[in-house]
Amino acid sequence: MAVPKYRTSRAKARARRTHQRLRAPAITECPHCHEPKLPHRACPHCGYYNGMEIIEIKGEEE
Repeated sequence: MAVPKYRTSRAKARARRTHQRLRAPAITECPHCHEPKLPHRACPHCGYYNGMEIIEIKGEEE
């Protein structure tokens, strides 16, 4: 079984953990309805992506 020969220093351990953080998701504005949405996804409010209606949203129109 592998056993460490020396204790890992605080700096070495913390440098290894620098990538284990939470990041806020990137939010962009929908060019059609100006609501916040995730990039490279159809807008959940209006259903448009890249200038075309991809998803038909049922709601206030009825």
